[in-house]
Amino acid sequence: QVQLVESGGGLVQPGGSLRLSCAASGSLSSIRAMGWYRQAPGSQRDLVALITAAGVTDYATSVKGRFTISRDNAKNTVFLQMNALEPEDTAVYYCNVVFLPLDAPPRIRLGVPGTSWGQGTQVTVSS
Repeated sequence: QVQLVESGGGLVQPGGSLRLSCAASGSLSSIRAMGWYRQAPGSQRDLVALITAAGVTDYATSVKGRFTISRDNAKNTVFLQMNALEPEDTAVYYCNVVFLPLDAPPRIRLGVPGTSWGQGTQVTVSS
C-alpha cells in the first residue's frame, strides 16, 4: 500500500494560517494528481484541493481564494497553505492520490481517491 504521512495541523484562531505537509511514498506519486481531503465529525470526507503532476490546480468552492495547494515532486511532498481560516474549516485533513479522467480538465467534482489513507492531521479553528 502507498504510505501517506500528513503533518502541520494544529489549533489556530479564526483568520489565522496553517501550512500542511504530506509525504507520499513511491516514485509514481510524482506523476499522479494529488489532493487534500477533509472530514469533520459526522460528515463525509470531501476533496477540497487537487494538483496535477503538471501543476494544474482546482479547489472546492468553500476554500477557493483561501487555500493554495502545491507540490515538490522531487521530494514526493504535497503542501496545503491555508489562510483566513474559519471555524468551518475544522476537520481532519488527509492527502491522497486523486484519480482523474484524462479526457477532461482536472476538476474537484471528478476526483476519485486512492484506497490507502494516512492518519490525517487535525486542524481546529477556534477563538
